[in-house]
Amino acid sequence: MGSLRVEDFDFDLPPELIAQQPPAERGRSRMLAVDRTTGALRDAAFGEFPALLQPGDLLVLNDTRVLPARLYARRTTVRERQASTAQVEVFLTESVAGEAGENLWRALVKPGKKVAVGEQLAFSSLDGSNALEAEVLERGEFGERLLRFAPVSDFFAVLDRIGHMPLPPYIHRDDAQADRERYQTVFSRERGSVAAPTAGLHFTPEILAALADRGVETARITLHVGLGTFAPLRVERLDEVHLHRERYTLSAAAADSLNTAVRQRRRVTAVGTTVVRTLEHCALQAAGQALQAHSGETEIFISPGFEFKLVDALLTNFHLPKSSLLMLVSAFAGREPVLAAYRHAVEEKYRFFSYGDCMFLA
Repeated sequence: MGSLRVEDFDFDLPPELIAQQPPAERGRSRMLAVDRTTGALRDAAFGEFPALLQPGDLLVLNDTRVLPARLYARRTTVRERQASTAQVEVFLTESVAGEAGENLWRALVKPGKKVAVGEQLAFSSLDGSNALEAEVLERGEFGERLLRFAPVSDFFAVLDRIGHMPLPPYIHRDDAQADRERYQTVFSRERGSVAAPTAGLHFTPEILAALADRGVETARITLHVGLGTFAPLRVERLDEVHLHRERYTLSAAAADSLNTAVRQRRRVTAVGTTVVRTLEHCALQAAGQALQAHSGETEIFISPGFEFKLVDALLTNFHLPKSSLLMLVSAFAGREPVLAAYRHAVEEKYRFFSYGDCMFLA
């Protein structure tokens, strides 16, 4: 692993292949099926996914729910205590534990240079009244700030009212009302992500029912996608990569399902890289013993040379060049076969990234 460089995971992607909108109908995506043993590729539709699983397979989903985490504020300067008319973008990335009653959040702020420690931020409702207020407590690198929000009766209800869905920066448009539904999975439940677990976006209630009818068991874990999804890798070598921590929960039901599947040698299929990271982190924590229900944080970085303990098959979207997610997929199926699959996807004009098509590696 030490000899590999971030540059080794680059590929050419025409900008027009980056999906700017979800498919007209959920579940109508294309799917590239990749045989991990032979490297063989097959162009398919996501509607065929249930047929690629076998009765008894365990399919693991991430049930995190995306927050409308992009907000807009006016700032009050420290020196003059005057409100600025200039708008500041505030992107909430992580809830932080504080003193009792404190509502602390890490956030990315744009433009970051102008927002100083001690400043007050005011977030308006449609009628112009202040819906939220926050004080800047700390300043971090790359525009990061620690904010303390003034108490309100229901913070998340206010977020739902004034927040915007945090579409990734490669989607060059403002969020729309439709994104409130389409940038969530149909099985999302646990509020806390600032990005969707995008492999899950393809599923519909009908496809989930078809999987159940086929005898496929489903388990749900929770990993809240955080800042690391958006942070570029600012190092040259893979052995220098450190990811941000993300919070996860492995329930008793999910642990039981996984332990039984492993004991019975049934295939475990992960829906998305977030599920892979959670399961493989938990397997490392268990150190060969049965999985136990718990919550925690993970900063696991999976790259070529990693030995997978739990995951046997993977459904995932197409990821950014030189990203930790592409490195994870390459660890699972081999760097050269994965890059070959990506070249095929470009040639066949698959749609890339969050609202794009998917690949199934087994």
